[in-house]
Amino acid sequence: MRDGEGPHDVRELKEDLLPKTAKVVYKPVGLVVGMAGGALAGLLFRKVWDRIGPGEDAPQPLEQDHSWKEVLAAAAIEGVILSVVRAAIQRGGATGWRRVTGTWPGD
Repeated sequence: MRDGEGPHDVRELKEDLLPKTAKVVYKPVGLVVGMAGGALAGLLFRKVWDRIGPGEDAPQPLEQDHSWKEVLAAAAIEGVILSVVRAAIQRGGATGWRRVTGTWPGD
């Protein structure tokens, strides 16, 4: 056996390779999870807006019949919901990935 070819070196190679491989494999998983999170956030925003809005769809920036205040308030609420749902989905996905693979995808 030559130097550097012992079983200890194989373990080190596996320990180095597994996290890198897991990150590459997680990318498409994370993408799908993120898309699902975006859809969920959209549904949640519509439900919230139905409860707090003045009985119509949320105002869009290019709709002339809404004030700046209405448009910015709707955008702020939507942004908060999107950010919180996105963070929760990403964190949950990463936690589940770690349970399955033993590696954290963000490191």
